[in-house]
Amino acid sequence: MNIKIENLSFAYGDNKILENIDIIIQSGETVGIVGVSGGGKSTLLKLISGLYEVQKGSITIDDACISALRRKYVAMVMQSALLFPASIRENISCGHEMEEAALLHACNTAQITEWISALPDGIDTYVGERGGQVSGGQAQRIAIARAVAKNASVILLDEPTSALDGDTGMAVMTALAGLTKGKTVLHVSHQEKMLTGYDRILRLEGGRLYVP
Repeated sequence: MNIKIENLSFAYGDNKILENIDIIIQSGETVGIVGVSGGGKSTLLKLISGLYEVQKGSITIDDACISALRRKYVAMVMQSALLFPASIRENISCGHEMEEAALLHACNTAQITEWISALPDGIDTYVGERGGQVSGGQAQRIAIARAVAKNASVILLDEPTSALDGDTGMAVMTALAGLTKGKTVLHVSHQEKMLTGYDRILRLEGGRLYVP
């Protein structure tokens, strides 16, 4: 699915974060955006995903410009995985009925099948408040499994490995490769090396997008 952003501006009160952003991301294209922490990268993703309402300009995913409609097409993996105080199964399915084959596919793609099978309660293991009973890497891979299960056409990645150590981060990157295959991808990071292999890399600086 195409993403079309026109004349997008956003501010927190008097603090301008984004200014006159224009970009078209073609269906199946992978785009990386690099920029300093606090420079508006996460805000841009939250606007695209419909978590924030557009203040000025427009964002369209195919023909959907309303936030509630855009959310259906988007899956997002953030720097810190947001898990519900529920089981692994419920965190992947978001409480919806899901066939075991679909759950297994999501777990396999996120590379958590072996870990889950070693747990006493398996996929019905409780993750704790805010995922406190699982490690950061495990939590990220549960979030990736959730995104796989949603089968969204657009994948938004917000520095998904920056809070993880080297080995865990590499394992999560491998899982992300399975998630993003054949999808339209927008990945933001403050490290350009994390965006190697993307079709395009842009820089977000001073609220504006540039070609580095």
